[in-house]
Formats: sequence, C-alpha cells, structure tokens
Amino acid sequence: MKNSNIVELFQPAHTLIGNGSIGEIPRFMGSVGVKRALVVTDEGLVKLGTVKLVTDVLDNNNVPYVVYDKVEPNPSVRIVNEAYKAYKDSGADFLVAIGGGSPIDVAKAVSVLATNGGDIRDYEGVAKSQKPGAPIVAINTTAGTGSEVTRAYVVTDEEKKIKMVMVDNNCMAYLAIDDPSLMVGMPPALTAATGMDALTHAVEAFLSNAHTPFSDGAAIEAIRLVSKSLKRATHFGRDIQARTDMCWAEYLAGLAFSNSGLGLVHAIAHQLGGFYHTPHGVANAILLPFVMEYNAPYRTKRVARIGQAWFDAETEGVSDDESAKLAIEKIRTLSREIGIPYLCDTPFDMKDIPILAENALKDACAANNYVTATKQDIEDILMNAYVAGVVEKVKSAIEEENK
Repeated sequence: MKNSNIVELFQPAHTLIGNGSIGEIPRFMGSVGVKRALVVTDEGLVKLGTVKLVTDVLDNNNVPYVVYDKVEPNPSVRIVNEAYKAYKDSGADFLVAIGGGSPIDVAKAVSVLATNGGDIRDYEGVAKSQKPGAPIVAINTTAGTGSEVTRAYVVTDEEKKIKMVMVDNNCMAYLAIDDPSLMVGMPPALTAATGMDALTHAVEAFLSNAHTPFSDGAAIEAIRLVSKSLKRATHFGRDIQARTDMCWAEYLAGLAFSNSGLGLVHAIAHQLGGFYHTPHGVANAILLPFVMEYNAPYRTKRVARIGQAWFDAETEGVSDDESAKLAIEKIRTLSREIGIPYLCDTPFDMKDIPILAENALKDACAANNYVTATKQDIEDILMNAYVAGVVEKVKSAIEEENK
C-alpha cells in the first residue's frame, strides 16, 4: 500500500533548455544504446525547415531515422496507429518527437505501444501500462503544452468524439529539449494559444487539490514569467529573451501539473477539442477566467497569490478578494491583447452543452479540481463563457459605431 505521507515527483531523466540545445541529442542518446529513430512530427514543421534543423544533427552524427510527418492537431487513434506502424516497419528503437503537444503525445502513445502492445484505447486512465516505453527525445517547438516534461498524453477517440487522457510514468521523455531558436518563427496566433495553455497548466496546478510545495513553486514562477513575457513573445516573435522566458514558463508549468494534476478547465476544454477540434490552447484560454471565478470563493487566498505573482510583488493593502479579482481580470485582458477568440467565435453550439458537461465530469482532470463540480455547474460555466463573448462583441460594435 502506498504511504500517503510520501510524495513522488515526476520529470524527464534529462532536460536541456537554451539556444542550440538540439545539438546535444547524440551525446545523450549514445548512453542508452539505441540505434534508429522514428521522427514524429507534422507537415507544417517540415515545410518551415524546423525538422531539418534536427535531422541535420542526426545526419551529422550518423544516426539513421525515418520521418513520420502526418500528425494532426488533436491527434486521433488513427494517427497513433499509423505512427506505430511506421515505428515497427522502420525497425526503430527510439523516438524523436518534434513539435508541440500533438507530435509529442503521439510519440508517447507509440512509446507505450512499442513495449506493451495492445490498442491505445487500453491505456486510457492512470498507470495502465506495465513496462517502460521506448526512449523518447521530446523536442518542444511551442512554449505551451509542457508535453515534453509530463507523464500525460491525450488521444482523441474519433468514434466517441472524446479525448482520452492517459497519465503514465512509462511514457516520460528520456530527454526533453526546449530550444528557443526553434520557436522564433512561430506565428503570433500559435504563440498566444500555446502560451495561454502554459498559463492554464500553472494556474490549475496551483489550485489543484493535490498541489505540493514543489508544484506550487514551479507554478507561481511560471505565472510570473507568462505575465511579463507572453505578450511580447506574441507580438515580437524574434525576441529571444521573451522566447526563452516562455520556454522556462511552459517547462515549469509542465513540471507543476505533471506532479499535481489539472482541473476543470482542462476537463471542459478536452470536450471542446473532441467535439469541434477547437485548438487546445484556445479552449483553455477561453475557459480559464470562468473556471477561476467558479473556484475563487473556495480558493480565495490561492487565487489571490496568482494575482500577486502577476504583479511580481505582494499587493500591499489589497484584500485577498480584490487580488483574486485582479488576477482573473488580468488574464482576461491578456487574452484580448494577444488575440484569443471568444467562445461564440468558435464552432461551439449551445445545444451540445448537456453532453459536453456530462463528458467533462468523466474526464480524468476533473478529479483534481478543488471544488467537486456538478453537471449544472459545468453547464453554467459554458453558458457564461458564451454569453460573455456575445456581450463583449456587442459592446465593441457599439463603441466602433460611436467613434
């Protein structure tokens, strides 16, 4: 029986953060004794030339590889099966994932299947595999998902229209890399969405009912870094300092939630992704302030600390209630400043609210939310998010007309 007084921490075996860190891949993989890689990525990163920067390193060190570049956003069971077949057919014995959460999550799924077999649906939930997966080099190109550092991955079951969440120590990356030089060409919209994903990870980890001093420290520093760097990284993409700060922010946020769990934002966002293919970071950004408002009466002091981190100082003379409200408002303002859409601008359909709420309650992330939500609570959150967007758009239209 597990001793409840002992906290187990999870993180990659090795991590590199900084310009040029992809050049160190051979040094780390040589010690593992692997010989052939399956490179898992998407066509967009191939066209951008990002993948070639990594494969040049492999070529220069005589590491053979095969590229699978068909990963799509919100990767499905079909994509995982295709990638797994490519892994087996190529004779690979390790994986190099290049991209954001989608390629890295596919690599994690293939890693688990490579040593455990079966169908990826068999591994939905917590700790369902028995053996350590094939080694993964997880090269993050979007400062947001945290997938390179976490023991979680998400696969969409296209038949059931749900996102399956897997939490498994056996899928942890052997080597995680955050090289800001790979991120300078990231489009503003993607920078914004993935950055808000990182912020959501940090906030939910800090408010989780399973938080620890370790996750608290990582989460608060991640929030501070996002507050000062995401807007600049979005609007001035070649600012290497802003990109580096966001690398640290998303990595720390990933460490935080990998060790404390997430919450209701992710539980609901997964449904928007499964139903409408809403980009994960966008869904999180839209929902975050509304779930924070829902949690705030029960977690006032902790939401207030988020506000204090945002201002990089104690908010002297400000009550916890006021500091909590300021934190939520600052997050809303940041979303507007970096171009996050409203819920009413997405394919969301209000008639789906009951089934979205029902599925969110079953999502693994819901269990770590400090407040145990009801189906009605989630329906109200979705309705509030939708109506708030409509109201803001009407206000903006009136203001524009009166200019």
